[in-house]
Amino acid sequence: QVTLVESGGGTLPAGGSMRLSCRADGNMRGGLYNMGWFRQAPGSNQRELVATISDGGDTNYADSVQGRFRISIDNGMNTVYLQMNDLKPEDTAVYYCSLDIIHAGASYWGQGTQVTVSS
Repeated sequence: QVTLVESGGGTLPAGGSMRLSCRADGNMRGGLYNMGWFRQAPGSNQRELVATISDGGDTNYADSVQGRFRISIDNGMNTVYLQMNDLKPEDTAVYYCSLDIIHAGASYWGQGTQVTVSS
């Protein structure tokens, strides 16, 4: 079993920067995995992809955050980071960390952290 522990989040004005962190606690069982961030905007019942990264460092970004957000991973600490720059009010959402352990076919979610960007 793996637990994802998120930190970061809060309220800040547009144009600001913030970093989210997510640490995977538990038995990763070795092998390949992907970590990432999704978000759910107010009034939406869907989580949309923000960014993902493999343990090899391959990244994928949503078009809406490309060039503003940067995802990185510390494999030794089982931690993924999301550096968010030039934040916009439309980035306001609950941000969820995700982990996919590929060989085990197991997926996990963090508890979510609120990010609010004021105009």
